[in-house]
Amino acid sequence: MNKTVLAYVVSIATLLVAIWLGVSIGTVKIPIETLWNQADATASNILWKIRMPRVLLAGIVGASLAISGAAFQGLLKNPLADPYTLGVSSGASVGAVITLFFGISLPILGAFTLPVFSMMGAAITMFLVIGFARMVDRSMKMETIILTGIIFGSFLGSVLSLMIALTQEELRQIVGWLLGSVSMRGWNYILMVLPFFFIGTCMLWLNRRELNALLFGEERAHHLGVNVKQRKLMILLGGSVLTGSAVAVSGTIGFVGLVVPHMTRMLWGSDHRHVLPLSLCNGASLLIICDLVARTIISPAELPVGVITAFIGAPVFAYIFYKQRRKGAM
Repeated sequence: MNKTVLAYVVSIATLLVAIWLGVSIGTVKIPIETLWNQADATASNILWKIRMPRVLLAGIVGASLAISGAAFQGLLKNPLADPYTLGVSSGASVGAVITLFFGISLPILGAFTLPVFSMMGAAITMFLVIGFARMVDRSMKMETIILTGIIFGSFLGSVLSLMIALTQEELRQIVGWLLGSVSMRGWNYILMVLPFFFIGTCMLWLNRRELNALLFGEERAHHLGVNVKQRKLMILLGGSVLTGSAVAVSGTIGFVGLVVPHMTRMLWGSDHRHVLPLSLCNGASLLIICDLVARTIISPAELPVGVITAFIGAPVFAYIFYKQRRKGAM
């Protein structure tokens, strides 16, 4: 068995085990045979109405953040890049917090008002970042895009801080959403995020070879026949669609898009034809396991899953940063 096949076998097996653990373990233990034998109505309801949609949503969010992180790290040629580099998550957070702050609930959208406004915030931020970067530099160099993302992210972060400071009754709800969670979302949220997940994933997958070429630099990629400007825009749009939709349904969950792609590259190499799908599988597995820990570690109470990912991600981020600095010094 060669290394590539082994990578897929390990990643898919880990994902299946994570899903099995996610639907089985909890306050009520659900035997795996409940999937096909629904004789116990209570266990079946818990499995199909609570556990399964939660596990699948965690998997979709983790996969979205991880594959976006893999694409952004390849595009920016920086292992410390993640889906939040362009300020898209800040835009999605502002859209959601505005909804909570003003108590907006549109009759047509109902419970989906918050995720829809969050996606709108992400989309508006994405177009503002790309538009401003194009105004500053027509060639849209990656340094310009990164700096533009930092500017917009910082500004939107201050807007979030202002709204939190002015909030009274809604403070707990806003802070809880910003910490990230996939609990009590249901099948409707999965159906809402799936189209964006497929669109964003396809946009990145179609650019897997171009990402490999861009690793050698934009000028070299251009000589290899890559339409650099167009491909960069497609990758940025695809990653932003995935990030915005993930943040819209789960809140801000950090470090998944940073840690998973980096560890995938360390273990299995940097060919984006494999890094993208492997990161997708591993990101889904990681967030399912983190969510399992979040809802069982202090059971019957729950922690926001963003707290668990931060506990895991912060030390790994420090290690990556230290390793990069040492390499630069040498």
